[in-house]
Amino acid sequence: MATFLYRIGRWAFRRRRLVGGLWLGALVLALAAAAMAPAGEEEDLSMPGTESQKAFDLLDERFPESNSQGAEARLVFQAPDGQRVTARENKAAVQDTLGSLDGGDQVASTTDPYESGAVSEDGTIAYSTITYTEGAVDLTESTKSALEDAANQARDAGLTVEIGGSALDVEEEPGGTTELIGVAVAAVVLVLALGSLVAAGLSLLTALLGVAIAFGLVSALAVPLGLTSTVAILALMLGLAVGIDYALFITSRFRDECAQGSEPEEAAGRAVGTAGSAVVFAGATVFIALVGLGVVGIPELTKMGMGGAGAVALAVLVALTLVPALFGLFGRRVLPRGVRKAAGAPRRDAGNYATGHGETAGDRHPIAAKPAKGMGSRWARFVLRRPVAVLMVAGLGLGAVAVPALSLELGLPGDESKSVETTQRRAYDLLSEGFGPGFNGPLTVVVDASKSADTRAATNQVVKTLRGVDGVASVGDPALSRTKDTAVLTAVPKTAPNSGETKDLVHAIRGAVSGVEADTGAGILVTGTTAMNIDISEAMSDALIPYLTVVIGLAVLLLLVVFRSVLVPVKAALGFLLSVGAAFGVLVAVFQWGWAADLLGIEQTGPVMSLMPILIIGIVFGLAMDYEVFLLTRMREAHVHGASPGEAIVSGFRHSGRVVAAAAIIMISVFAGFVGMSSPTIQTMGVGLAAAVLFDAFVVRMAIVPAVLALLGHRAWWLPRILDRVLPNVDIEGEALTRHVPASATVPDAAVAPLPAGRHRG
Repeated sequence: MATFLYRIGRWAFRRRRLVGGLWLGALVLALAAAAMAPAGEEEDLSMPGTESQKAFDLLDERFPESNSQGAEARLVFQAPDGQRVTARENKAAVQDTLGSLDGGDQVASTTDPYESGAVSEDGTIAYSTITYTEGAVDLTESTKSALEDAANQARDAGLTVEIGGSALDVEEEPGGTTELIGVAVAAVVLVLALGSLVAAGLSLLTALLGVAIAFGLVSALAVPLGLTSTVAILALMLGLAVGIDYALFITSRFRDECAQGSEPEEAAGRAVGTAGSAVVFAGATVFIALVGLGVVGIPELTKMGMGGAGAVALAVLVALTLVPALFGLFGRRVLPRGVRKAAGAPRRDAGNYATGHGETAGDRHPIAAKPAKGMGSRWARFVLRRPVAVLMVAGLGLGAVAVPALSLELGLPGDESKSVETTQRRAYDLLSEGFGPGFNGPLTVVVDASKSADTRAATNQVVKTLRGVDGVASVGDPALSRTKDTAVLTAVPKTAPNSGETKDLVHAIRGAVSGVEADTGAGILVTGTTAMNIDISEAMSDALIPYLTVVIGLAVLLLLVVFRSVLVPVKAALGFLLSVGAAFGVLVAVFQWGWAADLLGIEQTGPVMSLMPILIIGIVFGLAMDYEVFLLTRMREAHVHGASPGEAIVSGFRHSGRVVAAAAIIMISVFAGFVGMSSPTIQTMGVGLAAAVLFDAFVVRMAIVPAVLALLGHRAWWLPRILDRVLPNVDIEGEALTRHVPASATVPDAAVAPLPAGRHRG
C-alpha cells in the first residue's frame, strides 16, 4: 500500500492544477446541488421490531385519516393570579385569539378548549391545538408570525400565553459563535505546531473544502434519503476534525522528509506513502465503525453513521490527493522560515533511506540514529524510567472518572430538556402544572380486535384493566376505526415522561393487558412518543455490549494486521475501553448530575440521550485508532530498523508525540465548539466526543501506551510464526519504499501506475 500511495502523492504533486481543479469542481457541484434541493423534514425516531413501532404501523394502516404530516402548535393560556381562564373576559380573549388564527394561511384546524374539555380542574390553565397543512420546515415565516402575534394578542389582554408543539421547531444550523471559536483554536494550534502560516492554512483549507463538499451532499440528499439536520451537523463535526488531523499528519511528514534533504516531489510521495498509509487505515477504522451503526436497527442512527462515514471518506481522499497537490503549489514554503534557510544542503547520507543499499541499521533509519530532543522525548524517557507509577496513576485516574458511568440512564430529550428561556419549555411546564406531569407524555393503547369476536367488549375490558393499573392518572374514551376492528385510547401517566416510574408503568400496562389478550383474542399494543422513547432506550442498552464487543474485536483484528503483534492490539483495545468508560462518566456527571452544567450552558439535567453511547463508541473507536496508529507507526518503524524497545518508544514520541498532541487539541476544540448549540443531541455529542478524545490522546496514548510497551519490551512486537505467514503485510510504515522505490520513481500523468526506470521530474 505504501508504494501505491507514494505514486499517488508524486502524481498529485506534479498534476497539482488538475487535482485542484477537480476538487474545486466537486465543491461547486455539491454546493449547487444543495442550493437547488428542497429542505428535508425532521423525522421522529423509529425502532422497527419494537411493540411501539408495530402499534404506530398499525395505526397508519387502520386510521389513515389521522396520519397527518402537518405541524402542530399548542397555545397554552394561563389566567392572571386569582382568576380563572373560564371567566368571561378571559374566555373572550382566548376565543378572539383563536379566531384570529382560524382560517389563516396553512392552518388546517383549531380546537376550542372550552368545547373539547382542555381546561384544568382548577380552571386556571387551558390549551388549544392548532393543526397545519404543512410540516414544520415548510411553514412560512408569515404563518409563524401569525401564531406569535396571536399569542401576543392574548398577552395584551392579561393572559400568560406560551407556545408548544412542532410548529416553531427550526433546524439546527451550524456556524454559531462557539463553532467558530473551535475553528479559530484549531488554526492557532496548527500555526504553533507547524511553525508556518502556509502549512497551517493548507491543513485548514483542505479540511474546510472536504467538509463543504460533505455538507453539500448531505443537504442535497436530505429529501431522497430522509437525512435530518443532525446528520449534517455530525458530518460537519467529524469531517472538520479528522480532515484537519489527516492533513496535519501528512504535512508534518512532508516537512520531515524535506528537512532530511528530499526534493519536494519526493518528499510529497514519501509523506503520502508513509503518513498517508496511516491516514488510510485510521480513516478506514472510523468509516467501518460508523457504517457498523446500521446493525443496531435504528434508521436515524444508520443515517447518522452513513453521513459521518461519508465525511470521513472524503477527508481521507482530500488528504491523499489535494494535500500533496498543494505541496506542489507551495513547495518549501510549507516549511518554517528558519528551516528553509538551513535546507540548502541535503542532509541525507548517500545511499540512505531512499536506495536501501549498504546501510547499517542506523544509516537506514536516521530517525533511530538521531539523539532524542524535545518535550516528547523527555516525556517518553520519564515514562521509561517509571512505567509502573505512570500506568497506575493513569489507569486509576481514568477508572475514577468512569465510576459515574455505572449510574448511566438513557432517554430521549423532549421539550422538558429545552432552555427555560424558550416558549416551548414554558408551555411544557404550564401543561404539567395544570394537567399533571404525565400529560406531556400520554400513552396510546391500540386494541387490534380483528381476531376477536366482539371489538367493544374487548375494548371495554382494556379500559377497565388500564384504570386498575397503579400510576395511570386517567383513561380517555376509545375511538374505533372505520372498519370497527381496531380501537385506540389514551392513558395519561401520573409521572413525567422521562421518569423511571413512567418506564415501570409502561411495563406494568403491557403485563396487565396480557390477560385481556388471552381472554379476548385481541392484540393490545402500547405506543406513543413516551413508549417509543422507552423502547428505543432499552434497545440501545441491549445493543451496547454486543456492539462494543464487535468494535473491540474489529480493533484487535485490524491492529493485528497493521502492527503484526498480538499484545499491541490487546493493549489498544483495553485503552479504548478506558477512554470510553471515562467519557461516559463525564456524560453522566454533566447531563444527569449537573456537574459543570452551568459552565457549559446546559440548563436541564436528565437521562443521557439513548443514541449517544453507541454513537460515541463508534466514533471514538475510530479516533482512538487514529492516535494509536500515528504514534505506534513511528515506534514500529524504528524497531524494525534495529532500535531497542526503549529507543523505539522515544523515537515515536520525538517524531509523532507533538503532532498527535496538536491533532488531539484540534479535535477537542472542534468538538467542544458544538457544545454551544441549542440541540441537546449536539450538546451531548460535543461533550462526549471532546472528553473521549482528551482521555484517549493524553492519558491512554501518551501515558498508558508507552508505560505498557516499556514493561513488555521486545515481547510487545511478538507474533506467532503461523500468524506471520497468514496475515497480509499492509506495510503501513512504508518499509517497501526503502527497498523497492528508487528516488527517481514517478507516476504517469494519465494514471497512477509504475513508470519505466529513469523517468523523473524534479
